[in-house]
Amino acid sequence: MKIICIGRNYIEHTKELGNPIPKEPLFFLKPETALQPKGHPFFIPDFSNDIHYETEIVIKISKLGKHIEEKFAHKYYSQIGLGIDFTARDIQELCKKKGLPWEKSKGFDGSAQISTIFIDKSVLDLKNISFRLEKNDEIVQNGNSKNMIFHFDKIISYVSQFYTLRIGDLIYTGTPAGVGKVTAGDILIGYIEEKEMFKVIVK
Repeated sequence: MKIICIGRNYIEHTKELGNPIPKEPLFFLKPETALQPKGHPFFIPDFSNDIHYETEIVIKISKLGKHIEEKFAHKYYSQIGLGIDFTARDIQELCKKKGLPWEKSKGFDGSAQISTIFIDKSVLDLKNISFRLEKNDEIVQNGNSKNMIFHFDKIISYVSQFYTLRIGDLIYTGTPAGVGKVTAGDILIGYIEEKEMFKVIVK
């Protein structure tokens, strides 16, 4: 099972980190061990002093595919979830400055929070899915799929040119503006529309 993460897929988030707007989907992988066990706390790793939350709509692949045409991509997923791409921002920036790969800032154990439930896509307007993250009862991220630079079908088609997509693969589709640091004691709750998708306690 692969965890595929799309970067810089919302213009305002791209701007807040000072990055150029991509011309094609930017993606990286997390290992399966990055998945945070459902309902477990998130433990801040001892190698970073600057762990950030990045809340993202997640699509779950339901059909084996390779070189998928964009017009057929909708047939390859049926469920929508929500997740957090936890990022060691200090490690990432250091790796970038040195021109090194930065997977260790993104793929460490527990860095991929996933919702306890998924929603059938048939009950959602896929081009107008609102989602948000609350930290300690304050909204810190508020996003909508209509603001994606590259939408779900484009992402699936593009990624499948490089990797065979298999049943159960997860695609994190990018985060909106508002990313920020977590500290021990924070409580993170993610919503799609008004449905609670996950609750994470930071330790």
